[in-house]
Amino acid sequence: MSYFLIIGGFILLLLGAEIMLRGAIGIAEKFGISKFVVGMTIVAFGTSAPELLVSLNAVLSGSSGLAIGNVVGSNIANILLVLGIAGLLMPIPIEPGVFKRDGWMLIAGTGLFAALALSGEITTFGGLALLVYFVGFLLYSYVREKKGLDAAGEAYEYDVDEIDGIPQKLLKILVYLVIGFAGLIYGADILVQGCVAIAKSFGVSEAVIGLTVVAFGTSLPELAATIVAAIRKHSDVAIGNIVGSNIFNVVGVIGVVGVITPLDVPSRIINFDVWIMLAASLILMPHMIGRRDRLGRVEALLFLAAYLIYIGAIGYGVETLIPV
Repeated sequence: MSYFLIIGGFILLLLGAEIMLRGAIGIAEKFGISKFVVGMTIVAFGTSAPELLVSLNAVLSGSSGLAIGNVVGSNIANILLVLGIAGLLMPIPIEPGVFKRDGWMLIAGTGLFAALALSGEITTFGGLALLVYFVGFLLYSYVREKKGLDAAGEAYEYDVDEIDGIPQKLLKILVYLVIGFAGLIYGADILVQGCVAIAKSFGVSEAVIGLTVVAFGTSLPELAATIVAAIRKHSDVAIGNIVGSNIFNVVGVIGVVGVITPLDVPSRIINFDVWIMLAASLILMPHMIGRRDRLGRVEALLFLAAYLIYIGAIGYGVETLIPV
């Protein structure tokens, strides 16, 4: 039964996110909001909605390990697994400097999250600090775009152009929003139930389930969007999807959840997984700041191999070797 809950939860999450996203874009278009703002906020929220709803549901159910593991594991999977698969299918050329600002913002945001996590708890104050950082990033990006200084602006606008089936009538928009959010909320609920049950039956921690099964499932929207962008040779969108989603996850998702209720951070994440997330973000930086203008198949294969080694380490029980 637990496996059916997980599969059903993933399906409802992904469908709910897609439907909700179209409704949200419909509302934005009604109010004349620019494509840049829609792409940077609504589309980013749409792809990160599964992480947000799962993490919020998990922590409210008393499963902080699952909530933190979901975000950390998703960020690791986005870089090593998603870009690894996309780069193997189609080498990704990168225009130098386009995502330089976003790259540094990702590193700083990930560093801020890590510093807070090392204390063993994301407090309400810590969640607020992450949320302030996230809002500041959005405002800073908006100001730069208005001044014509944001090289990544076209990538965000392309994200919006690629989404079809946007409802135009207000009643249909509201129906999309209600159905979408219902799918997200119910999907997150049954997914967390299934994951907690499986963790108990196999005697593994909820954090491990969050880092692996849940993280992979909630990264599926990024995987699909990035593969499509890479195949269509829109490399800036492929990279931008990952960087934007990871920023949203690590400061936006954890910020929102942390403000609502404090999160206990499992020792295995403090001593191992958060460092893997930092390392994954750092190996992406040369492509962000213009030092490398291509993510080729060899690098992509190394990314994918690193992810498989990481999953293998979890399966081997690396947490049992970590002092607590």
